[in-house]
Formats: sequence, C-alpha cells, structure tokens
Amino acid sequence: MNAAIRWRIIVLQVVALFALILGTLGAYAAYSFTNAQIHDQLAPQQIFFPKDAASGLPDNLKAYAGQQVLTGEQAHAYAEKYIGLHLSETGQGHPYSYWSGKAIADRAAAAAATDPTIKAQLTAQAAKEQGTADTMFKGETLKGLLNEAYAFSVFGQIAFYATIGLGLAALVVLGALVFEIIDAVRGRNTVAMAQLTPIEPSREPIAIN
Repeated sequence: MNAAIRWRIIVLQVVALFALILGTLGAYAAYSFTNAQIHDQLAPQQIFFPKDAASGLPDNLKAYAGQQVLTGEQAHAYAEKYIGLHLSETGQGHPYSYWSGKAIADRAAAAAATDPTIKAQLTAQAAKEQGTADTMFKGETLKGLLNEAYAFSVFGQIAFYATIGLGLAALVVLGALVFEIIDAVRGRNTVAMAQLTPIEPSREPIAIN
C-alpha cells in the first residue's frame, strides 16, 4: 500500500471516529434528557402505589408496593394495572364516551318527560351517569399521560442502546486508526533503514577470457 492511499484511509478513519464520538455523545444526551424530563414531570404529581393489598394494591403490582411513580416503567405499570383496573370496575367495561352519551340521552329524556316521577328518576340517573363519565374522563386522561411518559422512556432506552452501539463502533474505528498509524510509522522507518544501508560491492572474481 503506497503512502497516498494509506493517508487517505487514515483521514477517513479520523472523520468516522469524530462522527461516531458525536453520535455517542448525542445519543447519551438524549437518554439523559428524556429520563430527567420524565422524572421532573412525574415527581411533583406525588403519585404513589398503594403499600399493600389492604390499601388496594393488586397482586400483580407487589414489586412496586409503596413506590412513588418516577420512571416510565412505573408510570406504565400504574396506568395499565392500577388505573386500568379501576376504570374497568367503574365503567363496567365501557369507556367515557358510553357514559357521557347515556347521561346526555337521559337528560334529554328528562327534559321531555311530563310525569314528575319519571322526570326525577331520569334526572337522578343522568347525574349518576355524568358522575361516572367524569370519573372515566379523568382516569383515562391520567392513564394516557402516564403511558405517554412511558413511550418517551422507551425512546430514551433506545437512545441508551444507541450510545452503547456507537461507543463500541468508535472504539473499533479508534483501534483501526491506531493500527494504521503504527503501521505507517513502521513502514516509513523500514524504508529509511533500507535507504541508509550501504550496498557492499561484489567480491566474486571476474572471469577474463
């Protein structure tokens, strides 16, 4: 390999190493920023898992007993396995839109009713359904926000793995660059030694015919 080609390879390796280092630092910054934002947004909400079953902790959340929700993983568990459970019980398997629709329909029926007894029954029923709808709306909103925090934590985790991958790639390129530099120096020294070594004259007798 001639010197020109070797130095082109070295320059390319330096550029690749620089790009990989920047990528590693960027990925780690994204990972740190995402986790910090999730923590800073969740901490002021003061959301805690119940301490035990007597406090309402489901069996599948025992690993989180008494913990404050501060990470994406905790937020996902709280949203799906705790809020989700209560929403299922409160809504009897129906979403917010179902109960809101029933409340609107019963209020309209109460307004149109002429019998005072039926009117009172429909009004009370509509108020109860509206209460359920309000609870479902608040619960589903909080559940969605917690799952959004979890989604961002997944992106942060991907950035963490990218940090590791880019860092390893940078080490490989660095190793190749060091090898090329050492090999180039050795090659130059070998050429220099060859140029400095005197050529001894031949001592073989010359035949004269």
